[in-house]
Amino acid sequence: MRPLSAMRRAAHEDAATMVDRLGELVSCESPPGSIPHLRACADLVAGWGEAVLGRPARRVVRDGLPHLLWSARDQRVLLLGHFDTVWPAGTIRQWPFAVTGETATGPGVYDMKAGIVQMFTALGLVADTSRVGVLLTCDEESGSATSRTLIERQALRSGAVLVCEASSPTGGLKVARKGGSVYRLTVRGKAAHAGVEPQRGVNATVEIAHQILAVQALASPSEETSVTPTVLAGGTTTNTVPEAATLAVDVRAWTRDELERVDLGIRRMATRLPEAVLSVGGGINRYPLTPDVALPLLTMAQAAAKDIGLPPPPGAHAPGASDGNFTGALGVPTLDGLGAVGGGAHARGEYVDVRAMPDRAALLAALIEQVLATPT
Repeated sequence: MRPLSAMRRAAHEDAATMVDRLGELVSCESPPGSIPHLRACADLVAGWGEAVLGRPARRVVRDGLPHLLWSARDQRVLLLGHFDTVWPAGTIRQWPFAVTGETATGPGVYDMKAGIVQMFTALGLVADTSRVGVLLTCDEESGSATSRTLIERQALRSGAVLVCEASSPTGGLKVARKGGSVYRLTVRGKAAHAGVEPQRGVNATVEIAHQILAVQALASPSEETSVTPTVLAGGTTTNTVPEAATLAVDVRAWTRDELERVDLGIRRMATRLPEAVLSVGGGINRYPLTPDVALPLLTMAQAAAKDIGLPPPPGAHAPGASDGNFTGALGVPTLDGLGAVGGGAHARGEYVDVRAMPDRAALLAALIEQVLATPT
């Protein structure tokens, strides 16, 4: 085992390489669902992983999407992340990777490509990675539909899951995340001529408007539960009573009970217009990540930080969800936010503090060593 006092120094010696790799990874676009782009990004990342782990990645391809898995026989630690971003192909031409002073910007730099660079740097600092597994998926930003079972299977084989998603803007590690649900409400009405005989139609747009108000009423400000209508579509031509309309709904809550309350409320909603028909698709996607599975690992991370001369990172609560929600919901010890320090996820202003990257890599390495040294 490398002396912990030397880990931070070794990470800082790799600082320039980390920034170069970050530029290479950000420039290798990985938009959601674009299989050619995701394959190219997987190729790049797989090479980095093999170099530090000494074993090749297994490509788990589902619906054409290439997830990367380095499993370990006695898997004490699972490092979890994703290499897809929310940005469409071609964004890099309009908004290229750049480093200005101490800040790096570019599509996906914060969520979560800097976390991947830090992850592999950290693994290079760990003396023995034979009990460390790594899983990098490529559909997290679109809901993890093809990777969820893979994530859960690997988590259940592991003593702890360390999620290399971005930290809070102040460097806090995420000990709680809201859970989330996604719904698609579809209304079927009846078409008619909007000017000649609108009374013969059943207006799906009017019905979906009633449903928007009903959905919003399920929110609970006191519980910080949000129920947000998002994408709306309906109608065909301006002179036709719409016979169909759809509405997407995003739900976020801190507790399982709140997600289930909203779920029941949405499924019980009734139509207001005679002859309109409402159907509900979707449901609960991720249950919350709760502090009980994270706080023991936070304590270990704070001790690891002291060992390498860093201030102990605080715990943070994050409204957004991650794949760590899946592992925490299984009761597997899970700590999130071990990736980059920065901000602006999913916005053109997303950024990373490149000064913090070596220290975050060293912190992750020291935490891995602590978990490996803890008796099971």
